Amino acid sequence: MGFFRGILKFLFFFILLPAALYARDITITVEDQELGLPLEGAVVSLRNGEQFVCDEDGRATVSLSDNRQQVVQISYPGYDTSRVSIPPAESGVEHLTVALRLSGVMQGRELVLEAQRPETSETKSGRSVAISERELERTAEIGIIEDVMKSIKLLPGVGYTGMFGAMPSIRGGDPGDLMAALDGFYLERPYHWVGAVSIFDPKMVSSARLSHGVFSSRYGHTISGLLEVTSKSPSPTETELEAGISTSAASINLSYPLGGGGGVLFMGKVSYWDTLVWTMQGLSRIIENETLDMINSVSTAPYIRSAALSANYRFGPNLEWRLNSFFGSDGVGASYKNNYNEPNIKGRMEMAADYNNYQGFLISGLTASPTPKLALRFTAGAGFIETITEDMVDNNVTVKYNDTFWKYLDSFFDDSPYPLPSEVFKKGDEYTAPDVNASIKLESTVFTAQTRADVDWELGNGFIAALGVQELYSLWGQKGDIGLNFVEVPVDRLMHDAQTLQQLGLDPALIGLIQYLGNIPNMAIIRPMGYNLDVRNHGLTTSGYGLVEYTSPNQFIGMELGLRLDHLYFMGKDFTTQTKPALNPRFNIDFGLLKNRGMVDSLGLTLGTGLFSSIDKLISFMNKDFLNSKMDLQFNRSWTSVIGVKVDMAQSYSFNIEGYYKYVFDRASITADIASGSDIKPGFKFDGIGNVWGIDLQLQKLESRYIDGWVSYSFNWAKYYDPPVDDPSGDQGLNMGRTGNMRGFWYWPSFHRFHNANIVLNFKPLQWFNIAARFGFASGQPRNKVSKTVEPYPVLTIDKDNNAVIMQKYRRDSWYDENERSSWSLPLDVKFSFFLFDRKGRVGTEIYLAAENLLSLVYSPAGNVRFNEYTGKEDTTGSGNFDFPIPMASFGFKWRY
Repeated sequence: MGFFRGILKFLFFFILLPAALYARDITITVEDQELGLPLEGAVVSLRNGEQFVCDEDGRATVSLSDNRQQVVQISYPGYDTSRVSIPPAESGVEHLTVALRLSGVMQGRELVLEAQRPETSETKSGRSVAISERELERTAEIGIIEDVMKSIKLLPGVGYTGMFGAMPSIRGGDPGDLMAALDGFYLERPYHWVGAVSIFDPKMVSSARLSHGVFSSRYGHTISGLLEVTSKSPSPTETELEAGISTSAASINLSYPLGGGGGVLFMGKVSYWDTLVWTMQGLSRIIENETLDMINSVSTAPYIRSAALSANYRFGPNLEWRLNSFFGSDGVGASYKNNYNEPNIKGRMEMAADYNNYQGFLISGLTASPTPKLALRFTAGAGFIETITEDMVDNNVTVKYNDTFWKYLDSFFDDSPYPLPSEVFKKGDEYTAPDVNASIKLESTVFTAQTRADVDWELGNGFIAALGVQELYSLWGQKGDIGLNFVEVPVDRLMHDAQTLQQLGLDPALIGLIQYLGNIPNMAIIRPMGYNLDVRNHGLTTSGYGLVEYTSPNQFIGMELGLRLDHLYFMGKDFTTQTKPALNPRFNIDFGLLKNRGMVDSLGLTLGTGLFSSIDKLISFMNKDFLNSKMDLQFNRSWTSVIGVKVDMAQSYSFNIEGYYKYVFDRASITADIASGSDIKPGFKFDGIGNVWGIDLQLQKLESRYIDGWVSYSFNWAKYYDPPVDDPSGDQGLNMGRTGNMRGFWYWPSFHRFHNANIVLNFKPLQWFNIAARFGFASGQPRNKVSKTVEPYPVLTIDKDNNAVIMQKYRRDSWYDENERSSWSLPLDVKFSFFLFDRKGRVGTEIYLAAENLLSLVYSPAGNVRFNEYTGKEDTTGSGNFDFPIPMASFGFKWRY
């Protein structure tokens, strides 16, 4: 044992010896920009995470590991964070003075900053847009739900999703393709309420970055966008406590130091909407609005319960351990009943839904720098999601027959060998439609375990090499029944297939008659259908990357060339399959064209191109029958190219413009055969393509004393194409695309918007009073063109006992139209914050009042007029638009120590 201990001492001596040979010290003085007073307690952070605290004279002696030029980060509570470049040793500089500007936000709150690698915490033109902790406070901590995605949705390139929608389209990509990573750990479905909000509470996050350009080969699993979230770290020296209560939530955060080497941060939050539901139910009795009236069907108010733990400890200047854990639950319940009681229609409609979701994860990591030129990072963790849903729809009506209706049907049977429909199906002057219902009972389980290792190695002369590997194991389990008795299929699809009708167990004497009914225009059939799920699939995704970065001595040029490889091995019940390895080369080059010329601090040009891959989430429930005979399984792929120009100007202004083109290929889509049996028969195709291009602009005023924020605008053009499926039956039952459009032609996807614009402003007229405002404009999404004429049509219904009835229903024709769009959306949110401080600045209080969706008082997007499908009567109480019809007001109280 002594021999091995000696060997370890020998190795550590020679590994760390270069650091001692090239180390140097430099003194940094930090002071207030306006008063010139020293800022005792200001923190100077190096890139490797090491921190130095200023003494009572505002001075800190910083030990640097080598003679190269380095960038340090300086922060102090209540002041703008600053980055300072320390010249190389040969410059002879041994002392620097840095002046910080008062930010005008709440004082007394220590800003704990991890010295993250630049690629995880900074905005980089052509690659990503980052949001700091300070910006998250102003844009995410607002309204009835505080969510990091509220800030992300205000960035250029992000499609508008409404007040409740945490799954936006990123630069024309599918919303489900947005991947999220917390401290490098990939999270599957990090959402509450089926994607309405994310699990990322602003109080657990120090920064967030949306990568939607040609980002580094270090990350993958997406062809559209990657949300990189950096967790908040506890203070290593101070005990901190924050508590808050508002109209819809209560929270507590407690940070406790661990002897100066690290700390533990606990965060807990409970969201309760009972008060909001009661208030809105009262308003629904005063305001006549169909959307608002839906609040009366809520049986269990939406809720979220969550807790998170973050811990870190620095064992020395070159070794740090970290831990993150999270557990959350959310749910909602609804129950709706409506009785038909009109002259020509009697009956009821009942709906009930119950949704509960549980998720959690545990992540641990180790960062080490055995030499000044080598950085090692190891991360491992596991997580789970369990979702239980139970839904029911029961619609039973009795309608009076119209004699004209029977004459119309019988007219098609004058020369037929079959009896008249009125002789077979008419059972009096009225009919009771068989229960047109649906029942869904599903239990979905996801378990993931992953580990990754990353190495950064500085080669010298401006070169850095990096490589890494990752293993991601996923278990997808789904169990339940989907029973449908309301799927309408044109009868003419069944005319060719008597065998399908026989499978339904119908009276053989009726089969020919039903087939002949297909001669009647628009004749439809409602028949029992279902799908049984009992799936337990496993996936093992192996990823690896290697890259080289180069920065010239004068920073005129910078490049990154990388290659990423992804491979999935899929194990299902009684079968295995795998993808071909996806090779994703990526290249970026940056030019520093100007520096310190007049009003221009810097002007940069970025060019990038690369390939990306992701696994479609739909495959999680597939079985052997879903694939073709070759068992082909493929990644979604995209080739993305970006050009960007970024200008940093005097007085903290920054302007960035980017243009991009993205070609999507091997895109997964699902087919659903609903015309050849009593069961739904899904299938997968991997041949979809798409063309996407656009322009993003952002003008930003960086954090300052009185006003900051940004203005952004995005234009996006995105069209997709799903090739038609070979269907031996000759009908179009299989040719439904991914978003409900018919296959075989180019179409705008349902999530597409041409224009998205946002104005985000923070006014700070006084230190104790702030105003935050957000205004947006979003053009409409595609929708079907709808006829203004409501027309009757005959429907043959078959219940689970195979009783057949013909009834009359009403419909409006609808069809895909290139130019048909929903109305514009104009969201406006405002937050007023009042701050109170004690004399020592240790205790702070914030009282705020916020209002979301203010313009709903004067503007509401128009929708199609709804109508009763059994009477044809238009509904005058609603417009078919489901945007929230009233402003949402909230107020709260936050206390910090």
